[in-house]
Amino acid sequence: MEKNIEETSTTAEGETVVVHADPEGKTLAEREAEYETFVWANLKRNYIAHYLHGMLGMTGFRLVNAPTFLPAYLFAISGSSFIVGLGLALQQVGGVLSPIFGATQIEHRKRVMPAAVWMGGLARVQIVGMALAGWFLSGQPLIVAILSFMFLFGLFMGTQRVVFSILMAKVIPISRRGRLQAWRNATGGLIAAGLAWVAGKYFVEADLFGNGYATTFMFAAILTSLGLWALQFLMIEPEPPTTRAQTPFRERLKDFPRLISQDRGFMFFMIVQMLAITGRMATPFYILYAASTIELTGANIGLLSLAFLGADTLANLAWGYLGDKTGFRLVLISSLVVWISATVLLMNVHEVAAIFVAFFGLGAAQSGYMMSAQTMILEFGSRDDLPMRIAFSSTAEGIMASAGPLVGGVMAAALGYESVFGTSIAFLAAGLTMLLLFVREPRTTRAAG
Repeated sequence: MEKNIEETSTTAEGETVVVHADPEGKTLAEREAEYETFVWANLKRNYIAHYLHGMLGMTGFRLVNAPTFLPAYLFAISGSSFIVGLGLALQQVGGVLSPIFGATQIEHRKRVMPAAVWMGGLARVQIVGMALAGWFLSGQPLIVAILSFMFLFGLFMGTQRVVFSILMAKVIPISRRGRLQAWRNATGGLIAAGLAWVAGKYFVEADLFGNGYATTFMFAAILTSLGLWALQFLMIEPEPPTTRAQTPFRERLKDFPRLISQDRGFMFFMIVQMLAITGRMATPFYILYAASTIELTGANIGLLSLAFLGADTLANLAWGYLGDKTGFRLVLISSLVVWISATVLLMNVHEVAAIFVAFFGLGAAQSGYMMSAQTMILEFGSRDDLPMRIAFSSTAEGIMASAGPLVGGVMAAALGYESVFGTSIAFLAAGLTMLLLFVREPRTTRAAG
């Protein structure tokens, strides 16, 4: 339990916050100014820390989360589209409630880096588990093990998303977040794209160390661990003048209606997120659909992974700078348009080069969606409610993302991949329409207020 608590107070929005004691007797306004000065004074070091974490850490996660290696591996060991959908659904189920739990564990803390190390470390352990299962198990036990590790991976990724978003919000000013994500995602995407091609051609196709997929997962775990280490040892975390009062988990759940009702823009943004995430139901089947028109060799898996992940290199630079300049609403609109267009293209082409272009578009669109969604959520509401706002967003996304792949797997098995893609397009189009009509740029709204 943290000490030096001076008093609690209630804001105009009904939030109970803790004002931490100051031995020098400075006013809250003076301490807020000092907090802001600290952020800018340490920006260079913290920028480098988050850059390295994103470049190395997210490189490994891209190899695991790309709609190529893990879906292809699940299909290879099970021969079932339903199992592929089930695996992705379990991964998302793991992330449904864990963000809320994670938020209640950190929102009252002045420092959250220790929690970030634990939660991030546990997520990385699951990737190691996938690799070890691939090397030492086979048949039904292997399928069960991979599905279990995918569920646990989603569980800890849900809490990790909250804590790392809070860390970035604490030390990176709004006007610098887009370019930071642009460069870390671009360089990380470049590395991931190259590694994806290498992994497909030299790990998977050559069956390196007896299981090329397991080798790929272990390599990803090493990269993500290096990124976490860089963040832990380089970042200097400030202590905010105020935090949320510690609240029991069940009591905190009752605050959800207030979080929604006090900001209609946030409410509609949440709906857009849920629609877009439902549209991701088709993601694990992109590579399986491609296999119906081209031979799914290790080299082709690597090539399409290169297209999907390589899109990060170019698209993220454009998304990041565009977001810093205009706000991320325009990035979100653009990414949804590209996403729909790339899906339509994939459904209507049958050559490797054209499928490569479609996968590039899908990668660019989903990177734009992730960047805009994760950055816009930081700009609604107050700082002290940020952990729970992120958690609520992650949980809402997780609910839809859990059902999407499972429903998609059933649809793919019963009706074919075209039905899955068509349904995905419908949800994306609905999200785009609601975004255009009901969600204003939160940065502009905040400035006007």
